[in-house]
Amino acid sequence: MSNNQKTEAKSNKTLTIIGTILCIILTPILLINLTLIAKSYINQDEVPSVGGWLPLIVLTDSMQPVIHGGDLIICHTVEAEEIAVDDIIAFFDPAGNGTSIVTHRVLEIVEENGDISFRTKGDNNNAEDKLLVPADKLVAIYKSRIPGAGNVAMFMQSTTGLIVCVVLPIIALVAYDLLRRNKYERKRDDDTAALLAELEALRAEKAAKDDK
Repeated sequence: MSNNQKTEAKSNKTLTIIGTILCIILTPILLINLTLIAKSYINQDEVPSVGGWLPLIVLTDSMQPVIHGGDLIICHTVEAEEIAVDDIIAFFDPAGNGTSIVTHRVLEIVEENGDISFRTKGDNNNAEDKLLVPADKLVAIYKSRIPGAGNVAMFMQSTTGLIVCVVLPIIALVAYDLLRRNKYERKRDDDTAALLAELEALRAEKAAKDDK
């Protein structure tokens, strides 16, 4: 094998590995996003989740130093009776428009007439939240965070992010595959033409010998 062939083979192997890694990364992200989008349309009154797990993007620093603005937090759905004091919970803001979600720590569990509510506060806030959080406003309990990933997720949700992180890699993979196939077919045609030319030369040589 010549040096050019070795270099070409190494280059093709590298590109194939990169393409495989991109597919492994993009495929689950795409499937999870499609699942969350589908669930958001089917159950418009619920926060979409996968197996009870849901990602949330933190926009403020109210829970510093535990959670920072721009983090992506992973939460899990839970029943109100399972919540304990000092847990961090995600809930629909009782004072909000019904869609904004807050993630704060539980200071106290209040029970009145068999109904459960939570007194909450952001760790970085000077005062506790003004309104109690009814059990029916509970979304999930906080489990872990991915620092800074919320900013990445927000970028990916933008038009520019969608183009850079999804559309361009897909176009690059498709273009690479087309170029590789085209190059392979050209090489195959060249090899076939060379073989046919060699056979023709052998036939001509044999015919020349037979004429003698």
